[in-house]
Amino acid sequence: MQLVPFRKEFAPAMLAGGPHNDEVNRLTGTHKAGTFTLEKIEAYIERVLNDPDRYARAITVDGKYLGEVMLTINEDNRSAGFRIALWDGFGQGYGTAAIEHVLDYAFNERGLHRVDLEVYEFNERAIHVYKKCGFREEGRLRDALLWDGEFHDAIVMSVLSTDNI
Repeated sequence: MQLVPFRKEFAPAMLAGGPHNDEVNRLTGTHKAGTFTLEKIEAYIERVLNDPDRYARAITVDGKYLGEVMLTINEDNRSAGFRIALWDGFGQGYGTAAIEHVLDYAFNERGLHRVDLEVYEFNERAIHVYKKCGFREEGRLRDALLWDGEFHDAIVMSVLSTDNI
């Protein structure tokens, strides 16, 4: 597994994998995935590449795009929001390795103190991995997601540079 900077060449794989993967859309709460176009994804990549407050990497295996990880950095507070989307390669340790890389970058290269995320309560696989990587639950956003007529909580989790991870 390699983490590489975003490239426009990944846009077709992003379009093929993300918007058309119903399970990933549910896990990420993405309602309007069907409105994504190649042009919109290319514009997204361009925005991310030119945003100094973002650290984004594509998760690849043998050059094949599997997903992405991203930090949205707030330098003033030495914190960042984290997200990961993995469209392929579940259960092979790629997500764990990507999270560990991003946390190392956040704490050891950028000098951040806090990284946080939100995850929906039904995403037990992700919650397990986040805990394994040192994230702790801080609270819940009650009924934050309406999916197929049912409300679900979002769990807020964070890891601090001072945590023993």
